[in-house]
Amino acid sequence: MDEKILHSLYKKAIGYTVNEKTLEYSPEGDVVKKKVTSKHYPPDIAALKAYLELVSEGDSLEKMSDEELENEKRRLLLKLEEMKNGTDKTERESTMRYGTV
Repeated sequence: MDEKILHSLYKKAIGYTVNEKTLEYSPEGDVVKKKVTSKHYPPDIAALKAYLELVSEGDSLEKMSDEELENEKRRLLLKLEEMKNGTDKTERESTMRYGTV
């Protein structure tokens, strides 16, 4: 996951404050008025949930036993082989629905 995206999601999850600048110009293009306001964005529960799911994503592998990891490895290798041979069911369904993948 891109660190910048993860950081932005974290900020939204905990809430943050931003200084906003508003400039007013004269017809000649000169700055007539400059206003700086502070705007607070409250914590967002949906962002917090998404952040926690992304951060804890790797934990599921850490909790797997050696046998479960081996089974997952076999499943993924089989899936790759099916995709390479063109026998992957999901790829065929996508081709049937949308044309060439």
